[in-house]
Amino acid sequence: MNINVICIGKIKEKYWTAAIEEYSKRLSRFCSLKIIELKEAPLPKNASAADEQKVIEKEGEAILGRIGEGDYVIALEVEGKLYSSEDLAREIESAAFGHSTVDLVIGGSLGLSSGVKRRADLGLSFGRITLPHQLARVVLLEQIYRAYKIINNETYHK
Repeated sequence: MNINVICIGKIKEKYWTAAIEEYSKRLSRFCSLKIIELKEAPLPKNASAADEQKVIEKEGEAILGRIGEGDYVIALEVEGKLYSSEDLAREIESAAFGHSTVDLVIGGSLGLSSGVKRRADLGLSFGRITLPHQLARVVLLEQIYRAYKIINNETYHK
């Protein structure tokens, strides 16, 4: 299966990059993983609500441009559903039966556009807390790895 992590922004810090590389390496035996980093739309200083909405829409268009027509899309969003690791594993496993690619989307600092949320097959939440996007990416990759360990009935620390 192909797994795409589509995200706004680049990772700059070495410690986040190291964690992402580690989980990418671990996942290579289970799936073809691609991390697609899209450019953040510029936000003017003292931005108005309308300026913020323009940024969300512009980033949303970039995200939608990277999603394939037949892809299964999981959008990370605060309003999404809370899943246990086992539930997420079942979701990924069932997505594999009708889709060759699963796209997991992490929006920019202002969130996801309504268009991306509508396109998503599933809205996933890591809880009501706010996570830095870099950390959300690492947590997401760890959860995908954990999902594959569960799917394959392999032990993984709890």
